[in-house]
Amino acid sequence: MASGAQPMASGAQIVALFDAGADPDEALLDRVFFALSDPVRRAILQRLGDEALLVSELAAPFDISLQAVSRHIQVLVRAGLVQQQRTGRISRCSLLAGPIFAVAVWINRYSKYWQEQFEMLAAMLEEGSEPRRRKRRAARRRTKTGRKV
Repeated sequence: MASGAQPMASGAQIVALFDAGADPDEALLDRVFFALSDPVRRAILQRLGDEALLVSELAAPFDISLQAVSRHIQVLVRAGLVQQQRTGRISRCSLLAGPIFAVAVWINRYSKYWQEQFEMLAAMLEEGSEPRRRKRRAARRRTKTGRKV
């Protein structure tokens, strides 16, 4: 572990924290949100979702230097999202989903707010569609008899 880096919680530790009602570490949230704020880092995480890859394999689709990709990977490592295993000069990266889970749980506590908005929208749409249904029924009755009923 690099000097100054904090040890990352495992998925089981994160689940235990939320089962106990604890909030995730503010610093963890900051590191994860910062790491996810860049499209290159999000693409790297997406590629790592399937399998562990070499840094050179991760860098291949990007039109940036290998050094720039390595810097992005270091941001992901500091956020606890990626684990690097080095063998000599070869570095293999794999995804660590625990911090993403922690952020998802933290975000989910706000779901009640957008769920209320969806429910209000559904009610408004239902309310607004009722007069249209009556108009369509009346129009169908007019066309069948040739006059308004």
